[in-house]
Amino acid sequence: MTTDTGKLFSTVPKEDYLGLFEGDEPRYKEVQEFLGFKTKDVAEAAGVPATSVRFDAKMPAELTERVREWVVLINLVAGFFEGDRDKTYLWFTVPNPLLGGIPPRQMIRLGRFNKLFRLVHQALAENRKP
Repeated sequence: MTTDTGKLFSTVPKEDYLGLFEGDEPRYKEVQEFLGFKTKDVAEAAGVPATSVRFDAKMPAELTERVREWVVLINLVAGFFEGDRDKTYLWFTVPNPLLGGIPPRQMIRLGRFNKLFRLVHQALAENRKP
């Protein structure tokens, strides 16, 4: 059985196009601001109580994991747009007909991150085909 290494590693962006990581940690407030999320939006999207949304050493592990996933997705989309922050932001905020007219950031907020990630990953894979 052979593994297509291009697909195996395609779930991680080639670089941090928008500077949303500091080392291996997400820049939490910057991610929240990029997505235009209020505290209650972050809580809803991450599946944690709003009182647990904090960006310090006491933040819940689930929140850390969710924000890291969001940064990876944001950077995958930014890579498609060759690092253009404005185009990436527009993609996340404009209603998308392929998502039922819902902006991608709303899918994240509504807890539909996994579906959005699969769709983005599939679209990027199809775009790479010769």
